[in-house]
Amino acid sequence: MAFRIKTFRVGLAVVVLAASATHGALADGVSAYIPLNLEPEMERQIERVLILADEPILKRPFAVALVQLALPKACERDKALCMKVKRYLERYSHDYGVTHASATGSLTHGADVTTPNARGMPSDSKYEISAQAFVQPNDYFLASAGVIAYKGRAMPTGTVLSFGFNWAQIDVGYRDHWFSPATDSTMMIGTEAPTMPSVTLSNYEPLTRLGFQYEFFLARMASSDHILGQGQGTTEEGRGNPKLFGAQFSIEPFSGWSLGLNRQLQYGGAGLPDSASFLARDFFKPGGQSQTQGNQEASYVSRFIFPGKTPFAFYVQYAGENTLNGGSYLLGESSLTAGIDFPKLWNYFDLTYETAEWQNSWYTNSVFLDGMTDNHFVLGQWGADQRIFNDGVGARSQMLRIGWEPPFGGYLEERVRTLVNQNYGLYPYRHYLDVTVRYSRPWNEVTVGGEAVVGRDVYGESFSRLSAFVRYGGPQHAREDSSDDDTPTDNGDTYGTELFVDAGANANQVRTDLEKGIPITTSKVNFGPHFAVGARRAVSDNNDLGVRVEVDQVDGHNLIGVRPVDYRYRFGDTFALSLFAGVNRYDLATPAYSLYGGLGGQWRNVLPKWDLGLDFRYAQNIARNHVLATDVQGVRPDSFYKIESLIGYISRHF
Repeated sequence: MAFRIKTFRVGLAVVVLAASATHGALADGVSAYIPLNLEPEMERQIERVLILADEPILKRPFAVALVQLALPKACERDKALCMKVKRYLERYSHDYGVTHASATGSLTHGADVTTPNARGMPSDSKYEISAQAFVQPNDYFLASAGVIAYKGRAMPTGTVLSFGFNWAQIDVGYRDHWFSPATDSTMMIGTEAPTMPSVTLSNYEPLTRLGFQYEFFLARMASSDHILGQGQGTTEEGRGNPKLFGAQFSIEPFSGWSLGLNRQLQYGGAGLPDSASFLARDFFKPGGQSQTQGNQEASYVSRFIFPGKTPFAFYVQYAGENTLNGGSYLLGESSLTAGIDFPKLWNYFDLTYETAEWQNSWYTNSVFLDGMTDNHFVLGQWGADQRIFNDGVGARSQMLRIGWEPPFGGYLEERVRTLVNQNYGLYPYRHYLDVTVRYSRPWNEVTVGGEAVVGRDVYGESFSRLSAFVRYGGPQHAREDSSDDDTPTDNGDTYGTELFVDAGANANQVRTDLEKGIPITTSKVNFGPHFAVGARRAVSDNNDLGVRVEVDQVDGHNLIGVRPVDYRYRFGDTFALSLFAGVNRYDLATPAYSLYGGLGGQWRNVLPKWDLGLDFRYAQNIARNHVLATDVQGVRPDSFYKIESLIGYISRHF
């Protein structure tokens, strides 16, 4: 691999300076990573541990050291779950060893579809084999070897050389990346496509009291014959290997609440510029040449953990494939992913629900005529592979997953996925559906289990797969995990936590800009109902942070707002002021999206547990793409809306 390591020099210098301010003693060493989407039953237990430990993670794979740091706090909430994960991590506690080995055999029938998040594996593959091992001669160097094989492909996923410190770890090799707080959906890079060779610089232990974390990677993509090497102004296609640069920055200023920013740029190959200076300019200036000689994506991400009696995590990714008029921070061809994850329901169950919706042109429109793909698989959202290749149709996916630890032992998981492509694409797509049931349990020194998958693809063809698997478990699985500790666990610290429901009305005005040359119109003041549900937690004596989902009717259309940033300052027990920011979804002929913000006030406890509130909300550049035959046609591909709302409501908190 010929990588330009100098690309990372600026980022490394910044990290070294930040770390020097907070690390006076010798730093900790490197960490191995939990395999990503290879052992789902154990990954699910680790996700649950991180929520119970108040760790608001925004990316994957998880560093082993991060999970180890989270265990003590998680053990206070669920001792049995904690012990399962602790025994699993024992395989990483030696100087060398096998950390993962799995063999799956399957009987398949029906259509051949791309298995979601499985590195390009077709659903009719009769087998899947994966393994990983490591050797760590000292704290600051680690060598890992790995492989994944299925029908038609084998790749060295997990083969990585790692060196450095907890605040600056460099990984060289076939390392996975997942830039999303969601577990089933990512618009940025994930595991939908085969693993690419890359160089990565990151930290697994947060820096400074703001909890700063970062990750940079530079990857070499598969060869493509369809690159407009002289820019978008020519039809001459060339062959080359594009590069992919990714970066994530995040902070956790308060325990259980994190915010982050992702950037991803595809560039180079077939004569396109690929210098470090070109990359640096495009990173900080998304317009210009980055539009005509490269491809880019960006997203804002957030995760909030509610640590109450029934804890949960709520997370959001707002992504864009382009920029909009008004500023580079505004995202065009937008996507919204949101999810909620309950790690512990009625002691034996856990539940996750996620939904994602994206506008047109994702993974398609650039000088790279194959789009943001690798080996013809999209890099991010699995649902975008369930369409004719390079059809930039928008879509909506949903996932519901329920886990159960039955009294007879083991772990049973049921998952349902759906996908609906919008109706302006190259094909009259059907609704996609798949249902998965998986059961696994430890047996001696292995984990054994089975999985059944049935579904129907977007072309109306059915498919099914019946599988049995055996995985390396290590000596920690010599006994049934759930029976060795009957210590009761607590229900968490519920002090300062609230769930609430709002109901009221809004007064709104809409400014509509359909196209250049068409007069801009402003509606009269309209009124509509308002409803919201949310959660908050105290982060100091007077400050609260929370999340909220709100639904309003504006000018005859539903307006859904997702607030991942919902701050409130309390003045005693009678009054509070709030500032908030979020993402709007305006339900027009096709969805329109934008960021929004506002401020509000609350008269608290007018009656016990009842509040009165008044919010002002402002959203500009709510963008809807021109994709229908009935849309106005002109020089601009979007219509823009500006909505101002005044909302009065009564709130009941619990």
